[in-house]
Amino acid sequence: MHRSLARRGPHGQRARRPAGHLSRGRAGDHRGRIHGARRFPPAARRGALRRPASPGPLGLAAVRALRGKRAARIRRYRPRGRRGRGGGDRASRRLIGARGVVEGISVACLGPSGTFSEEAAARHFGQDARPVFCTSIDDVFDGVQARAAPFGVVPVENSLEGAIGHTLDRLVASPLRISGEVALPIRQHLLRREGRIDGITRVYGHAQSLAQCQRFLKHTLPLAERVAVSSNAEAARLAAREPETAALAGKRAAAIHALAILAEGVEDDPTNTTRFLVIGETSAAPSGHDKTSLVMSAPNRPGSMLALLRPFSRHGVSMTKLESRPSRRGLWDYLFFVDVEGHAEDVAVRRALIELEARAGYLKILGSYAMARP
Repeated sequence: MHRSLARRGPHGQRARRPAGHLSRGRAGDHRGRIHGARRFPPAARRGALRRPASPGPLGLAAVRALRGKRAARIRRYRPRGRRGRGGGDRASRRLIGARGVVEGISVACLGPSGTFSEEAAARHFGQDARPVFCTSIDDVFDGVQARAAPFGVVPVENSLEGAIGHTLDRLVASPLRISGEVALPIRQHLLRREGRIDGITRVYGHAQSLAQCQRFLKHTLPLAERVAVSSNAEAARLAAREPETAALAGKRAAAIHALAILAEGVEDDPTNTTRFLVIGETSAAPSGHDKTSLVMSAPNRPGSMLALLRPFSRHGVSMTKLESRPSRRGLWDYLFFVDVEGHAEDVAVRRALIELEARAGYLKILGSYAMARP
């Protein structure tokens, strides 16, 4: 039977649609379909929308108690002297988007004291933020998931060395969301306990720092042994203990360990910048100058990657990053990490994501957050 006739009732009259029916073209048909990596069927397969039954007195009491506990957690991390109106979710998301105004909040980051991760946390949350030092990126994610700290700061990419793969892998596996970013210019300095460069036999530094300062080390200390350690702060700690050694680290580490700065800015490229992500349980509210990060996979057929990128072009959404990484699910199977301009709640971005969700083999929204300040 022809489709136009199939929808008509007796005597050629158009049949009435059931109550709660949503037309296919309306935005309400798609709301709630994208949430992390979960998929929800269209409204046509879910059936008519129904108003939930009203809870009884005991149910209402339980709901009020749960809301009270939730609000208490939000108030605990609210900046002093700032009161927000509205529900707990709104207040929490305003806090997550705040930068430099949160007093005494705990932030998990790579330690020990003096790392660039600690500096990035202080830049985002303010100097009064309390760092919870971790020994690895895994520990930062695990600490935030265990609520040892409400937020964490992890490095995700360097302008010279590229992406930090382990951070990307944890973003895929973790339920945490990206709630902010920090672009931190990296200035490497040669530090030593003595104030002279003669007699240095060993240079400590993070593996990336040693790679970023190869030209300086080759010309200035060609015979010195280069030893990679877990962090630049650890390099400074070792250099403070051993007289014939030096470290590559920042000014914060030099001040903490009372080291002299023998040479400033010894990195090969003065534009060297590391991007850090702020992770937590919720994305930030729209700020008007936002970025959305997501990860997706393309079906293994010709033209599938082009089909995944087309929704962004169709809806006028600018893509600022596209990077592939092995999915670890099969040989030559890849995930694609994408950054786009705009918040997931913006109309254009939301429409592009709805269309993308129908085409991608896998899709996870990692978070929407304010772009890093220069």
